[in-house]
Formats: sequence, C-alpha cells, structure tokens
Amino acid sequence: MTEPASNTRMDRLERWAEDLIDDRWKLVTLIFWVAVAIVLLIQKANAIHWFALSDTDDNMRFDQVRDWLAGQGWYDLRQYRMNPPGGFSIHWSRLVDLPLAALILIFKPIVGTQLAYRWACAIAPMIPLLLTMMMLAVTVRRLVHKWAYVLALPLLMCAGDAMGMWAPLRIDHHGWQLAFLMTTVAGLTEPDMRRSGIMVAVSSALSLAIGLEMLPYVALAGAAVALHWAWDAAETPRMRSYGTALAISTVLCFLVFASNDNWHPVCDVLSPVWLTTVAVAALLLVAVTFVPAPHPAARLALVLVAGGIAGAVFVLGFPQCFGHRLEGIPPEADKLWLSHVSEARPIYFDTIAIAVPMATLPVVGMIGAVIAIARRWGTRAAAQWLPVTLFAIFATALLLWQVRTAPSAEMLAVTGATYIAIRGFVRFRQSESVLVRVVGPVAAFVVASGAIASIPLDKIPSRFTGLRVNQLWAMATGQRKWPAAPKPGGKPKPDLTKLANRRCPTIPALAPIGKLPPAIFFTLIDNGPRLITLTHHSAVAGPYHRNWRAILDTEHAFRGTPDVAHAIMLAHHAQYLLLCPHMSESTIYQAEAPTGFYAKLESGWTPNWLTRQPLPANSPYQLWKIVG
Repeated sequence: MTEPASNTRMDRLERWAEDLIDDRWKLVTLIFWVAVAIVLLIQKANAIHWFALSDTDDNMRFDQVRDWLAGQGWYDLRQYRMNPPGGFSIHWSRLVDLPLAALILIFKPIVGTQLAYRWACAIAPMIPLLLTMMMLAVTVRRLVHKWAYVLALPLLMCAGDAMGMWAPLRIDHHGWQLAFLMTTVAGLTEPDMRRSGIMVAVSSALSLAIGLEMLPYVALAGAAVALHWAWDAAETPRMRSYGTALAISTVLCFLVFASNDNWHPVCDVLSPVWLTTVAVAALLLVAVTFVPAPHPAARLALVLVAGGIAGAVFVLGFPQCFGHRLEGIPPEADKLWLSHVSEARPIYFDTIAIAVPMATLPVVGMIGAVIAIARRWGTRAAAQWLPVTLFAIFATALLLWQVRTAPSAEMLAVTGATYIAIRGFVRFRQSESVLVRVVGPVAAFVVASGAIASIPLDKIPSRFTGLRVNQLWAMATGQRKWPAAPKPGGKPKPDLTKLANRRCPTIPALAPIGKLPPAIFFTLIDNGPRLITLTHHSAVAGPYHRNWRAILDTEHAFRGTPDVAHAIMLAHHAQYLLLCPHMSESTIYQAEAPTGFYAKLESGWTPNWLTRQPLPANSPYQLWKIVG
C-alpha cells in the first residue's frame, strides 16, 4: 500500500530540517545571528540616529579610533583633549579599535563621515556576538546534544547583561572579551588536544591584550589545563601546545598592541609585568611535561612548583603590583570616586529588582552544569564538563565581588541552562498529555532562561524591589525597619536623575555648547568623554583610573570651598564651568558635601569669578565662564 503523498512530503521536510540543523549548524547559527542583528538594529534605530553611545567608555573608544584615523600614532593612546596639554593615559590597546576603524573606512566613501561613524558603531559590537554564538554552538553540541545549539542561542538572548555588551553602539571592549572567553571554553572542550591548547592560549592572550578584566578566567583556564595533565599524562600534547602558544601569542600581543605608556612596568594592563609573569608560567608548564613523572601526585607536585615559581617571579619582580589594587590609585581616590562606581560593587549592593534577574540565569546554569557532570561522573564526558562547570561556579561566585562580572556569568551559564532546557524538552514531549507536551517545553525554556525570576518581582511593591539586597537582609534580621506603604492618592515624584542622565549626553543638549570657540571645560567627571566626542572642546577629567590626579582635583573642587574650586580650575587653565544638575555624579556631591562648592551652586549662589552664560531655555545644562 502506497503512503499518502502528504506524509511523504512531511517526511522529506523533516529529514531536510534534521540535516540542516545537524550538518549545517554553522549556516543555521549565521542565519540566527543575522536575524538577531537586524532586530537589534531596528530596536536601536533611534539611538543610532542620535549617536547615543552607551557610556563613557564607548565615547572614549570612539575618540580613540577617530584620533587614530586622523593621524595619531598606533602606539600613542593618550587622549590629549582630556586634561590638556599632557592628556590622559588610556590603558587600552588598539586591538578593539581595528574592526571599528575598518568599518568607518569602508562606509566613509559611501555614506559620508557622520553616517560612517554611526553605521560603524552600530555594526562593530555585533561582530564578536557572531564569534560568541559560534563558540557557544560548538560547546553545547559537544557537551549536551548535536541539536542543543538551537536552544542555546535563544537562551543567550535571555542573558540581558551579556547581550547588552553586543548591542549596537556598545563599542567598548567588553563584547570582544566575552567572545574570547567563550572561545576559551570551547577550546577546553575541543577533543583534538593540540588544537585545544592553541585555542585556549590564543584566546587568553587576545583577552589579556584588551585588558585584565578576564584575568581570573585566564588563570582558571590555565589551571584547568595544568590540573588535567596532572590527572592524566595523556594530556601532555594539550599542555605543551597550550604553554608554547600562550608564551608566543602573549609576546606578540604585547609587541603589536602595547601602547607607549604600557611599556612601563604598570600593573593594570598587559605590560612587562604580566608579559613576564604569563610567559614564565607558560614555559614552566611546557618544561614540567618533560620531567619523568608517572604518577598523578608527582605531576601535581610539578604543577604546584611551576605555579609557585611563576608566583614568586610576580611577587619578587613586581612588588608594586602585589597586595595592592592593580589600578594603582591612592586610598583617597578610591574612597571619593572608585567606591562610587556601581559596577565595581558586589551584587548585594544592587536593588532586588536588578540583583535577582541578574543572578538567576547564572545560578540556573551553575545548577544545570553540576547536574550534568554528576550524571556523567566517572566517564570521559565528565572530564569535558568539568572546566565548563568550574567556570560557571566561579563566574557566579564573582558576582559577590563585582557586578561587572554579570555578563560573563550569564554567558557561561548558558551551557548548563541548555542542559536543563533539553532535559525538560525530552521529558515533557514524552508525556501522554497534549497539554503537557505543548506547555511543558515552554515552561522548561522559561525556567532555564532565568525569566521565571522576573514574574514574581512584578507583583511585589516597588518600595521592596527598590531595596538593596543588604538592606533587605538588615530588615529581615530586625536591624532596620520595613519601608512604610505610600500614602493613598500620592503621586510618584519624577526621577530627576534619570531625566538628567538621559538628556545631558544628547546631541541637541551639547549643540549650543559646541558652537563656542574651542576651550577647556571643567565639568563632571562622567561628562568629560561625551563632551569631547560631540564638540571640539577639551575637558579636565574623565573616569579613567590612571588619571586619578585630575579626578581628585574635580572631587576636591566640587566637594570643597569656592576658593579651593577656583584655584583648581585656574591650575587646569579651565575657561568654562559646565554642570548638569541632578546627573548621577552630582547627587553624590550634594549628599556627601552639602556645604561644598557644588551644593552652593545648586542652591543658586554664584561667586564673583563666574559669569553665567546664556543657553536655550530647555537646556539641561548650566554654563559659566571663568572670569577671575
């Protein structure tokens, strides 16, 4: 009996879909990336039109690239329009500048300079997103299932903090560092040992060339390779290729990308400090593989000796970097400025509304990875899952150190979350109930994505979700009273800080200021990079730790007496004072220095050495000329 034609066509369609998903997974991933990129560009169309670069670092990255294309040297990364004439030492490298500069040069002859800037800044952040998606697909195909990437990619879209690093206009280096971290994870799961060692080493070196934010993960990846060799001598090819490639690639990255300032023994970037430390550690790992050591205990001892020697080189050779903040700033700058940087604080200093969604996906992914490795314990698959699981646990724990680790924690959680989603899909699709077969997989995805945490938050009054985690703990333990319910009929007050943060960095707000002749402006620290991006002016300070002296001068000026402020502005040859009332930074001065210079200006008082300058009636700024 012949099967109905419709069934035959359906079978062919199913086989075609299976072949596409299995054999052409790279094409499927590329198509998914194109679709996501189009959606992101549409969502950010208005921001792209107004060139609304996301934060201070994005503005500084753009300035860095623009100055390079205008003729500034490859190894000269000083920003001369910050605290002129000496300029600001920016501790970044040119590595991240390359794709952005290339896109500008491609678009400029076609659409002109200004549109080229916008298009390049819109597209550049999504290039590392493609690399991340490819490496994630590789990883889950190896560890979970060959089709698992079709769930992993949508789950990555649910990692809000991570996706924010690849959004259009987010041109700073974080997206590339996440991509290289995902490449490291994929390398650790690579079955070809030599290729695995090279992947882990090169991605680690490239990450270090960009910045030290991922240094803990780089160290963890090296430890994973070394300990795997200690456990199993068959891992020798991986260890040797890793150590050799790490030493070579780190040296090359330093020679090609280290700026003039970074050839000094500074601690906050790939400099002679970390070049020496990493190269010594890498070569020692290669050397110990040639020592006869048939037992795991002996190999472990060799690894520990190698690590101890590398640590001694760092501690004894560069004592200025050991036991201190790598940023190298004095305690006063840490207290007045860096301690107020929200991304440098633990997650429990964030509000419930922010902290719970931020932590949910990392926790879910960590649990999924632990379950996966527990079910495979004693098999070769467990060895592949082990570094992924350790990375997930480590990344989740880092949230208790700084919330800036949230994007990496979310990204690293996707593999474990995919395992949970796949398990749920399989179990629910086997149910005899049609309702369970339909609703169950959706519920599994929602749970795995961490979105389940946001549902109850919408039902909780904002006076509770607006509390920080540490405040909630104090209330739960009776150390602090619970917030009272708002009075009936009361209208919520407008959030002036959000309004100022949104309006002051805009092109229309800064356009009237840009019409003034080029001058040096004394302004808020966080306003400096945007000012030099959109105008031809210079600024005294910006939020970059190497330039802590200018930062402290700004802090002292706004917190101190008018006479102190006047002396500081004159010392910097500032010609104008520009303020954005209610901007986040300004609220700190008002709260911590209520009798200081900034607070006096906000109250309406003006010293005789300042002359108010006219601005449009709807301007969010206040501008004075320094005349004394």
